[in-house]
Amino acid sequence: MKAMVYRRYGGPEVLEPAELPEPKTHVDSVLVRVRAAALNPADLALQAGALDGAVETYFPVIPGWDIAGVVERPGLAAPEFAVGEEVIGYVRSDVQRAHGGLAELVSADVRTLVRKPRNMRCAEAAGLPLAGLTAYQAVVHILDVQPDETLLVHGAAGGVGSLAVQIAKARGTRVIGTASPRDHDHLRTLGVEPVSYGTGAAESVRDLVPEGVDAVLDTVGGGTLARNATAARTGARAASVAETGVPGVDSVFCRLDRSDLVALVHLAESGRLTVRVGATYPLDRAAEAQRAMAAGGIPGKIVVELG
Repeated sequence: MKAMVYRRYGGPEVLEPAELPEPKTHVDSVLVRVRAAALNPADLALQAGALDGAVETYFPVIPGWDIAGVVERPGLAAPEFAVGEEVIGYVRSDVQRAHGGLAELVSADVRTLVRKPRNMRCAEAAGLPLAGLTAYQAVVHILDVQPDETLLVHGAAGGVGSLAVQIAKARGTRVIGTASPRDHDHLRTLGVEPVSYGTGAAESVRDLVPEGVDAVLDTVGGGTLARNATAARTGARAASVAETGVPGVDSVFCRLDRSDLVALVHLAESGRLTVRVGATYPLDRAAEAQRAMAAGGIPGKIVVELG
């Protein structure tokens, strides 16, 4: 099968095409023909060796945790999926090896897969797993926002932020989002009240909510929460996907929870959750896709398509 691999740590320049054997399928695994694989900043961090001290790595590595595709062959202990069924998956493993989504085929643990939202293209659906799980777990489990509350999301137009605002809106919560002016119209289409980044952001939020917001989700980091602390009321709940160790702030780390992934599928199929795809690339241009993600500036997910 065709795949993109790296054989040493580094940036996009270490990603290269390879011909590899078809993955073996264990009894509780499902062989999936990948149609689309979404990129995430975590891909670049792992590829650069940022977690070398925490994650065992066996080169060559196929990067990519988020996939959408079609079941090629279910294992004997995976009867819930049938040949030809469309699925999405968060195929992160405890080790790094030739097992990621930037390949024509991936053998995925059955517990990492759910059916694909019927109303989404593969490129859109591939953008759901990591960003969607992170957003869902922050909004629903950690902040537990309610219909009579107001949530402020920093980085509301980003990968996690744009899904978080939609999940909060689906719960009936009023949502204010910080973003660059070019994304304000997009946020309005999601029902979000946009506020510009930078100096004066907290004051702009207070103009909209004089008593202060009830909860804050930070997807930006770099002291964003501290600089805009006055936007929140006393006792407001706060969570961050971008900073750890901040007093009074819950850190958010994505965990694979199949019920949460199913909830995202239901939200998508009810029309309350969409994924904004900013750019797509073919498999052999995956390194270019990584460079585009590293450079920033593309509004929406960057996805590698495989047909």
